Amino acid sequence: MSKVQTNKQQKKDSLFNTAFTLFTEKGLNKTTISDIVNDAGVAKGTFYLYFKDKYDLRNLLIAKKASELFMSAYNDMILDRPKCDFEDGLLYISEHIINALEANKALLAFLHKDLSWGVFKKAFSDTPIADEENFAVFYTKMLNLSQVKYNDPEIMLFQIVELLGSCGYSSIMYKDPIDIDTLKPFLWRTVTGILRDHQIA
Repeated sequence: MSKVQTNKQQKKDSLFNTAFTLFTEKGLNKTTISDIVNDAGVAKGTFYLYFKDKYDLRNLLIAKKASELFMSAYNDMILDRPKCDFEDGLLYISEHIINALEANKALLAFLHKDLSWGVFKKAFSDTPIADEENFAVFYTKMLNLSQVKYNDPEIMLFQIVELLGSCGYSSIMYKDPIDIDTLKPFLWRTVTGILRDHQIA
């Protein structure tokens, strides 16, 4: 990467990082583009090189944060359990995600309503995520390597991600209906049930 490209990437990353802080601390409605560029230390024109408006930035930030969350889980699974089967791999990834969200409540608050939306590349077809950052690509690879085949694997993943986002949020943030450690065994049984319900006999 050239010095110019590196500089551009640093500015874009600064805008992403600053926006995440402001969105989670002040909320989207109370955050202005001027707030973002002033805190990021870039010109307003630089903002418009990358984003149409703050809502476009928010959408791309959801995709970025969700991708980072799932790719971190996937990469740890590859290191820790390189020979695990598809079901064990999805359970490992699910637990990794819940633990990461429990450790970062600001991220959980930002993502929980849009976690499944952020996972699927097609949700951002006009501004796609690079394949190396897109968990859906690696999910497909996991499916292709699996000895067990599944009906409607995209819907299957959607159900699992929605479960993690909604149940994880209530249990982590409010201990509702129970705390997350007590809930985890129920979550894993439900994830397993979803996987087995989609299995092709």
